[in-house]
Order: sequence, then structure tokens, then C-alpha cells
Amino acid sequence: MDMKEQFEEAVADSKSLPEKPDNATLLQLYSLYKQASEGDMGAHPPGNPFDFVAKAKYEAWAGLKGKSVDKAMSEYVELIKKLKA
Repeated sequence: MDMKEQFEEAVADSKSLPEKPDNATLLQLYSLYKQASEGDMGAHPPGNPFDFVAKAKYEAWAGLKGKSVDKAMSEYVELIKKLKA
């Protein structure tokens, strides 16, 4: 199974984890997913300074700038495997 197939399987598995991950882990999953599926962020920061969720997501994804799509996919797959255990 190639990395893209493993990633797609991990995305499907993420919807049926034994328990909901904490917010930090959810943010990590979000940023790895976005980096793996879209590459480096090209969007501007959120305009509303009080939208803390959007700001956290933006900063998490922006923090992965330069990470290859394959590396992000691999890290996402490994994190899902840990969460399933």
C-alpha cells in the first residue's frame, strides 16, 4: 500500500477513534491533514482577532510550512495509529 492509500485509510480511521483526542492532538491532526492534502498554507491570517479557534488552526498549519506532503502524510498516519492503539 502506498503512502497516499495509507493516508486515506488513516483519514477514514480518524472518524472512528476509540475516544476523542484532546484539543492539542486535534490541532496536530488538522494541521498535518491540511499540509498533506494542500501543501503549504497560502491563506492570510484570520481577520477576527477574537476567533481563537481559527487563529489556532492557522498558526498550527503555518507552523508546518516547508514540510513535504509525503512527510505530513506519514506523520498523520503514525499519529492515527497511536490514537487507535
